[in-house]
Amino acid sequence: MRRPAWVVMTYAILLLMAVAMAIPNFMSKDMRDTLPTWASRQTVSLGLDLKGGAHLLLAVDRTDLATARLQELRQTVVAEMRAQNLNPATIRVDGNALSVPANPSMLTTLKAAASAASAPGLAPYFTIAQTGDVMRLSLTEPGLDRTASAAADASLEVIRHRVDQVGVSEPVISRVGNDRILVQMPGVENPAQLRALLGSTAKMSFQMVAPGPGPGVTLLPLRDGTGEIAVEDRVALSGDRLDSAASAFEPDTGQPMVTFNFDGQGGATFAEITAASIGKRFAVVLDGEVLTAPVIQQAIPGGQGQITGDFTLEEAQTLAVLLTSGALPASLDVVEERSVGAALGADSIKAGLITGAIGLGLVVVMMLGLYGAWGLLASAVLGLNVMLTLAALGLIGATLTLPGIAGIILCLGIAVDSNILIFSRIREETAKGTVAIKALTLGYGRAWATILDANITTLLAMLLLFMFGAGAIRGFAVTMSIGILVSIFTAAVLTRFMMEWLVRRRKLKRLEIRPLFVGVPAPGAFSFMRRGRLALALSAVLSVGSLGLFAVPGLNLGIDFTGGVQMVLRSDAPVPLSELRAAIAAQVPGDASLQAFAEPNEALIRLQGAASEATIAAVESAATQVIPQAVFDQIDLVGPTIGAELATTGLIALGLAVLAMLAYIWVRFEWHFAAGAIAVLFLDVTKTFGVIALMGWEVNLTTIVALLTLIGYSVNDKVVVYDRIREHLAGASGSDEPLADVIDRSLNQVLARCIFTSATTLAAIVPMSIWGGPAVAGFAWPMIAGVIIATASSLFVAGPVLAWFAQRSAVASEPDALRTPA
Repeated sequence: MRRPAWVVMTYAILLLMAVAMAIPNFMSKDMRDTLPTWASRQTVSLGLDLKGGAHLLLAVDRTDLATARLQELRQTVVAEMRAQNLNPATIRVDGNALSVPANPSMLTTLKAAASAASAPGLAPYFTIAQTGDVMRLSLTEPGLDRTASAAADASLEVIRHRVDQVGVSEPVISRVGNDRILVQMPGVENPAQLRALLGSTAKMSFQMVAPGPGPGVTLLPLRDGTGEIAVEDRVALSGDRLDSAASAFEPDTGQPMVTFNFDGQGGATFAEITAASIGKRFAVVLDGEVLTAPVIQQAIPGGQGQITGDFTLEEAQTLAVLLTSGALPASLDVVEERSVGAALGADSIKAGLITGAIGLGLVVVMMLGLYGAWGLLASAVLGLNVMLTLAALGLIGATLTLPGIAGIILCLGIAVDSNILIFSRIREETAKGTVAIKALTLGYGRAWATILDANITTLLAMLLLFMFGAGAIRGFAVTMSIGILVSIFTAAVLTRFMMEWLVRRRKLKRLEIRPLFVGVPAPGAFSFMRRGRLALALSAVLSVGSLGLFAVPGLNLGIDFTGGVQMVLRSDAPVPLSELRAAIAAQVPGDASLQAFAEPNEALIRLQGAASEATIAAVESAATQVIPQAVFDQIDLVGPTIGAELATTGLIALGLAVLAMLAYIWVRFEWHFAAGAIAVLFLDVTKTFGVIALMGWEVNLTTIVALLTLIGYSVNDKVVVYDRIREHLAGASGSDEPLADVIDRSLNQVLARCIFTSATTLAAIVPMSIWGGPAVAGFAWPMIAGVIIATASSLFVAGPVLAWFAQRSAVASEPDALRTPA
């Protein structure tokens, strides 16, 4: 059909705008700064894994919070008991509960207090139960949940203030879930300072030093680790009265210190304390540690003071920020940390560009060889695919991550599948003697339903990945989804328009799509079904064997699922692994594994199991003793809670992906096709897992991404096969052709397409596995194995499985029963 001139002009303008929006993404920052704002404002933002920075997920320490709430409850009970002349020493602490002697008057008062503390309709913060002569006051989980949520809300402002004091550009600070806070800080080169800044509660107090242990006295550790000191429990002056703090240098020694100022009331109290305590030691306590405990030499009016000690400049600056920002309402634990140095991010971008260029080159060569000049035309549109994808990412404000780059590269291989389907259909029409323009129209018409069905299955997998993923994983899902939609548009609209224009301009009578240097045989008469039982039995045996590999040798689970720490160390010289291993073993609890990384001057350090920011600090300390100039390009910390959650969500996502595929194919085809596709998909996934276990590849979030992508790809392949079978069944209505013959004929017709699509997909993925770096290789290798397995199963297993389900339903003798109703 001829398109109106205004439609052509609209396409042209939109394409030019998209290219103009995408080009600045390939320029350096200095070049982009010279462009007008309107030309560069839609540039795609880079994720932390590409430009460097730190990602921290903080969670309210519920144990510490429960302890604080229990202490508040105890103070309430003590006050009430004293008011009634009862002995508070009879109070007993039992977990998250208090036990006190029963008293009718107290019971009434405490019940009233419990009701007053909670809003109407909400569960109380604590409950009261009486057994015999003992009352038990227990904190409730709903109450703790509300307290944790309120603490997270209040902590947001404190964290924002601390981050603003550091001067980080464009930080992202947001609530996640009920009691968690996500902090993303681009360009941060010192994660250790960031952890100290955000993970410290910063509850400061000034307390008198006691002569020795006794009632009302607690031994607190000194900050420098040299011992303990007896400090009175009574807080002489709270840190809440601090008005400001700043780092400075001691005039005499030049050592870093922190100066501070109290507010009006705090200054007056400070003056009274120092005047009355000359000759006594005054402890400055921060989060249960004594920073310093100087002797008061004289009264200090004016509300000013200083904290000295063996501080580095960085420590003094961090302490000043903490004191200025105020204390957190509750302790926050770093449950997940992902930090990447700027150098490693730049290397990732370079590797992505190289692998993308190689993958694109291989795909172009294959398309040129298989389809000649028409293949070159389709390849030219691939460049537009990348431009349109980047333009769309910029328009929606998406962030491009390292997995996102892998998604763009993978889309290069998958995108040509639409062209392969279309070219195959056009060849079939041309072979029937159909004239050029009609062959083109019929080819597109017959391929369209298959293209739509095949790509929707992959989009379903990406939707689930977006729903259950986070951070860079979501970035992959968004990039892949946009890439798939763009590839459908370019194949169905742009390539078709260009082909129609060329056919009419050259006044072609026959639309011959000849290969350049690779012969494409016509569909043969190979009997797949005759070998169907053998193929199905072999596939089942391999899948059962793969399940056995789950036990021996088992899956090599990464820290994403087990919890732990993984760090990439870089030095100026080759890393002495044996010395580094000994130093870490001596200072860090747990079994640390070390191995060479990409270069001799890089090492990968991994500790699996329970880990915290203290583990990272211990590893950094041990490493700098062996390699003073050591730099950590990448730090990943996953707490055990997060690891369990990631494992659960990963399994849920995989399960829902299978169910989504089942439902879609059932709706679009019939239950026989749906059951057959899911059965073959199960065989594909188990064998892929078997290869992963056999090769010892690490199973992490990247592996889940690969498997979900593979599920979409595998079902895509099965849809192409089943769509051709359905088409022949619909055409064979009323005929006596056996189902096995219909399946064989269909498989022979899609044989070339399956092989060609797998080849172009592998052409895009293989460079990633070789030159993409460890992070991308963890995605590429399972995909390579899965694509090969999925292609083999589509040709040799999918047909026999479908025939088996049909026979079990007693419809094999009635092909019409398998047809989709019109």
